[in-house]
Amino acid sequence: MQAVKMVITGPFSSGKTEFIGTISEIDVVSTERKISSSAEKIKESTTVAMDFGRITVDEDLVLYLFGTPGQRRFDFMWDILSQGMLGFVVMVDSTKPETFREAKRILETFESYAATPYVVAANKQDQEDAWDPEDLRIILRLRPEVKILPCVAIDKESVKNILLELLYSILEQLDEEDNA
Repeated sequence: MQAVKMVITGPFSSGKTEFIGTISEIDVVSTERKISSSAEKIKESTTVAMDFGRITVDEDLVLYLFGTPGQRRFDFMWDILSQGMLGFVVMVDSTKPETFREAKRILETFESYAATPYVVAANKQDQEDAWDPEDLRIILRLRPEVKILPCVAIDKESVKNILLELLYSILEQLDEEDNA
C-alpha cells in the first residue's frame, strides 16, 4: 500500500479545514480553538496545530491530508507538517484580495521546505466577487507551469479534482525519480 502525504495550507480563513472535511472518509481530526479576539470575528474558531483527514483511493493508495494553521502565530507548525510531504495545496480565498500577499508568502515558504509538486486552489469560486483564477495567477506571480485551479471547498467534486491534479503531479515526479 502506497501512502501519500499531502499538506493543505493557505492564509487564515481560506477554507483549509472545510476542504479536508468535505473529502475525508474519516471524521477530521482537528485542533480548532475558539477565537477570543474581536478582530477575527469572521470565524468563531481557528486551527492551532493541524487538521487531519484520510482518503482511500483504492486498495493500493491512501492519501493523508494535513491542514496547516493559517495564522502566523502558529506557523512553527508548518515546518513540522511539511516533513515527508509529497505535495501540497495552497488555498487562496478568491474573494479576499487582502490575503493574496500572505498566500504568496506561504507558497514561497512551502516551496523552500521541499521540491515537491503543488497546486494553487482558487477557493470560493461560487461567490460573485471571486477573482478569476488566471487573474490570481498574475497577482500571485505564479510561473506558467504552476496549476491554479478553481475551487469550492464545500463541493466534493471540486475538492476531488484538485487532489487528483496534485496526485497526478506527484505520481509523475515519483515516476521520473524511479527512471532517473
